[in-house]
Amino acid sequence: MKRLMIAAIAIVMPLTATACGMGEQTADGYENATIEHAHDHWQQGAKSLIPFMMLDVRTPEEYAAGHISGAKLIPVQQLAEHLSEVPHDKQVYVYCKSGGRSSRASKLLAVNGYHNIENIKGGFDAWKAAGYPVEK
Repeated sequence: MKRLMIAAIAIVMPLTATACGMGEQTADGYENATIEHAHDHWQQGAKSLIPFMMLDVRTPEEYAAGHISGAKLIPVQQLAEHLSEVPHDKQVYVYCKSGGRSSRASKLLAVNGYHNIENIKGGFDAWKAAGYPVEK
């Protein structure tokens, strides 16, 4: 029985570690996620144990030039007026070009009661540099 429990823990821990909440916590109430962590969760997609949303806070022009597949565009300047479009019951990965605007957006979401926010460190530039898929 003890071996079975140890085996179960060995299987479950890596799954939960890549599902969410394994980033660096900020004083502003959100986490900074590595590009690898965000990609792992994105790659799990519908099979993920925890539902998630990719939120692109760049401009419409930047989004049209390339974005993470499935990402919802809400430019950071418009986010306060569109909070109702961001679900409270999902893990939300926020990204911009390199991390500045997404940090501001993540803070705005945290201040407005969102608890599952992860800012993707390095943003879309890091996603592309890692060779991860981009949709146009």
